[in-house]
Amino acid sequence: MDKSAYPYHGGRLRWHSSLAKLTFWSFVFIGVIFIFFYRSPSSSSSSSAAAATSSSSRGGPAWEKKVRTSARIRSRNGFSVLVTGAAGFVGTHVSSALKRRGDGVLGLDNFNDYYDPTLKRARQALLERAGVFIVEGDINDAALLKKLFEVVPFTHVMHLAAQAGVRYAMQNPGSYVHSNIAGFVSLLEVCKEATPQPAIVWASSSSVYGLNTKVPFSEKDRTDQPASLYAATKKAGEEIAHTYNHIYGLSLTGLRFFTVYGPWGRPDMAYFFFTKDILNGKSIPIFEGENHGTVARDFTYIDDIVKGCLGALDTAQKSTGSGGKKKGPAQLRVFNLGNTSPIPVTNLVTILERLLKVKAKRNVMKLPRNGDVQFTHANISLAHRELGYKPTTNLQTGLKKFVRWYLNYYSAAGKKADAR
Repeated sequence: MDKSAYPYHGGRLRWHSSLAKLTFWSFVFIGVIFIFFYRSPSSSSSSSAAAATSSSSRGGPAWEKKVRTSARIRSRNGFSVLVTGAAGFVGTHVSSALKRRGDGVLGLDNFNDYYDPTLKRARQALLERAGVFIVEGDINDAALLKKLFEVVPFTHVMHLAAQAGVRYAMQNPGSYVHSNIAGFVSLLEVCKEATPQPAIVWASSSSVYGLNTKVPFSEKDRTDQPASLYAATKKAGEEIAHTYNHIYGLSLTGLRFFTVYGPWGRPDMAYFFFTKDILNGKSIPIFEGENHGTVARDFTYIDDIVKGCLGALDTAQKSTGSGGKKKGPAQLRVFNLGNTSPIPVTNLVTILERLLKVKAKRNVMKLPRNGDVQFTHANISLAHRELGYKPTTNLQTGLKKFVRWYLNYYSAAGKKADAR
C-alpha cells in the first residue's frame, strides 16, 4: 500500500480547480435528483406486492398503537428513535442495542430483494421479540413519513436505509439515486418540517474517499474523486446534509463505515459469500492490485460499529429549527468508524479456512474496474475524541463469532426447509 502523502499543493490555482470540481459535481447531482426524484427504479413484483400489502395495512388505531408502543421511551433521559433500514444488517444491531438500554425504537424498512429477503424477515422476527415494530414502507413515501412523525414526536432519526454495494451500481444505477439521494432528501424534507425537529445520525461510507491515496483516511482528506456510483451518492448525501443543516438548522452527523462484518451480515459482502463458497467447494475470487499489489480492507466488527452509532446519537445536539425555519446554527459532523488495522483479503481467507476447517479454492485475479478500491484504512482519532469510539474486536475474534452464527443460522434454515 502506498503510504506517501497525497500530492495536494496549496495555491490559488488549485483552489480554483477544486471550486470548479465542486461546482461541476453539484450540477451533476442536482440534475440527477431532478431526473430520478419521482421515478422509482425497476423492482421485482414481490417487492411491489409487499409494498401494496403494507400500504393497505398501515393506519388505524391498532397500527398506531403498535407504532407508539414500539417508540415509547422506557428509561430516564432516553430517546425516541426512528431507525430507517431497521431490517438491514447494521439497522438490526443498532435497533436491538437502543431497545436494550431503554430507548424507544420504531423501525422502517421496504424489505427489497437486493439480497435474500428471508434473511431480512428473520432479522425482523428477532427485533419483534425484542419489542421493536418495523413499519414496512419506503423512505420516498413522504405521506408515510409524515404520518409516523404525527404519531410519534421522534427526538432522533438513525438513518441507515440505503442501496448498498459497489458493484451492483453498474447493473441498477437508478436504485442508488432513488434510495441514497432522493430517499435522503425525502426524509430530510419531513424532518425539517417537524416540530420539534429531530437530531439525525446517518450512514455515509468509507467509499467517499474513492481514489485518495493518502493513508490512513482522515475526515480532512479530499473526497471529490469517487470510484463508484455508490460512493458518489454517499458523497452527494454529505453535501445534501450540509445544505439542510445550513438552511433549516437540522443537526446532522454522518458516519463513514469501514467494511462492517459480523453475525446477521449481508450476503453480498466478501466474508459472507467466501464462507458459503468455501463450504460448498466453489472457488473464490482473490483480487490483487497492479504489480500484484495487496488488496486490504479495514474490517470493522458490528459491535464496534454499534458503539459508534450510539455514541453519535448520545452526543448529537438538538436541531435548531422548527416547522421548516432555522432559528440558529446547528451541529454538523462527520466521523470515520473503522478498526484502524487494514487486513489483506488473503489473510481473511486464511482465517476462514482455519475456522471452517476447509481449504479454499483460491482464484487469484486482477482487481476489476467496477468501483472497488485497493485498500481502505481509517483514522479514527476524531471519533475517539468526540464519541469515545474505541474498537476492541480483531478480525480473528469477529470472524469466529460470524462463522458460529452462520453455521447455526443456515443449519436451522436447512432443517426447516427439509421439514416442509
